[in-house]
Amino acid sequence: MKHKEKITNAKLFIDGEYVESHTGKTFASINPATNELLANVAMADEIDTKRAIDVAHRTFTSGVWSELPVEERSAILCRISDLILENVDELAYLETLDVGKPIKESRGFDIPRSAANFRFFAEMAKFVTQEQYDMKNFMSYSQYKPAGVTSLIIPWNLPFMQMTWKASAALAVGNTVVIKPASYTPLSALRLGELANEAGMPEGVINIITGPGSTVGTEMSTNPLVKRLTFVGETVTGQTVMENAAKSLIPVSLELGGKSANIVFEDANIDEAVAGSIEAIFRNQGEICLVGSRILVQEEIYDEFLERFVAATKKIRIGDPTDETTDMGALVSKNHLQTVDEYVQIGLQEGAKLAYGGKKVDGLEHGNFYMPTVLYDVDNRMRIAQEEIFGPVPVIIPFKTEEEAITIANDSKYGLAGVVWTNDLRRAHRVTAQIDAGLLWINCWYVRDLRTPFGGAKDSGIGREGGRHSFDFYSEIKTITMKK
Repeated sequence: MKHKEKITNAKLFIDGEYVESHTGKTFASINPATNELLANVAMADEIDTKRAIDVAHRTFTSGVWSELPVEERSAILCRISDLILENVDELAYLETLDVGKPIKESRGFDIPRSAANFRFFAEMAKFVTQEQYDMKNFMSYSQYKPAGVTSLIIPWNLPFMQMTWKASAALAVGNTVVIKPASYTPLSALRLGELANEAGMPEGVINIITGPGSTVGTEMSTNPLVKRLTFVGETVTGQTVMENAAKSLIPVSLELGGKSANIVFEDANIDEAVAGSIEAIFRNQGEICLVGSRILVQEEIYDEFLERFVAATKKIRIGDPTDETTDMGALVSKNHLQTVDEYVQIGLQEGAKLAYGGKKVDGLEHGNFYMPTVLYDVDNRMRIAQEEIFGPVPVIIPFKTEEEAITIANDSKYGLAGVVWTNDLRRAHRVTAQIDAGLLWINCWYVRDLRTPFGGAKDSGIGREGGRHSFDFYSEIKTITMKK
């Protein structure tokens, strides 16, 4: 499919083939920028999901992938990486149509990073070492074996990148996968099946199903043939997924919500802090769990920072996501736009002040376009400072001392990420060490080394993935001890 062709029908990908759901039912994938139909997508249910899991289980036990030498598995995964790059324009276009995000983000970051995910885990799989310990008369060693069928439940905000981040690691270990993309954004994920076939992936290793979480997601998180489950999404749904998985004792990795503190100290480079804070809240329309949505600014520079932050916000170009000059696109759905706006109104009722935005974009009422919005003089006890808005709405909070900044940052049920802007090296290390979050950045944001652990604390998730941590999660680790 060339990226300018019209998409009309999207099917499930099971056992190496694109198939209709057994009922023939479909649901609509809508373009957030126009609210027009993108495609009719096959709607799976429990029966389709069980079939996909059965296929993945049969394929796993056959050994056609799980017992393939790691060098051969790696070569196929690297070929998928190459194919992603060869089709970057098409995949980026699909991602932008489905999500509503700017094409320059899809093409410039999301899709290239997806290719990098596959290549990274493919190469790393060849160098994972196994432990071996000597005792007086005995020796113990470990074996890392693929766990089996792995369920991947993927969110709508960064669908292709999140899917490849999870799938590439699970596949590199030797597992088979069943992938459920979000119903809002299924199109790019489904395209992976065709790329896998072209790369020479054995049939049944990758299976992709689309449908409601209440049926498809429940089956993926309760079926006893599933041996690992990874979920990315909001916290309440993650709790439900974990409860379901407990019924079959399926190990889970959960990446959930966030309300991250972006702390700007008076000694920070204010140019860098303003530019970085703009990026950290308005990228992808603010629809990223890692966004620095609570901007804490020290009183000495509060007025100057606010003035410059608002001035930078006003320069953001909003419009057609497929236009190369667009900085911010459309929110994913009408319902989500309404939710974001409701939070802004709640904030104003709570006493927050509006510096800019706070409404739909004039002239773009046909799509889900919301102005980048700045709420300031916010108290951390307000709902807009405690609850995840997941949109282009930062809340700016003043603080006096370092100790107060740390207290405010930790006064949240979430603990996913955080940012510290300062030129004081000791302060940078001192503050990040005291913030309860899984990922911290100093004078930067969203920089990721795939070798490092990724995950959140508190209500932001359970477990870590990335580098060796991914191999640990997707493997069944066995210890063998023998007498010398």
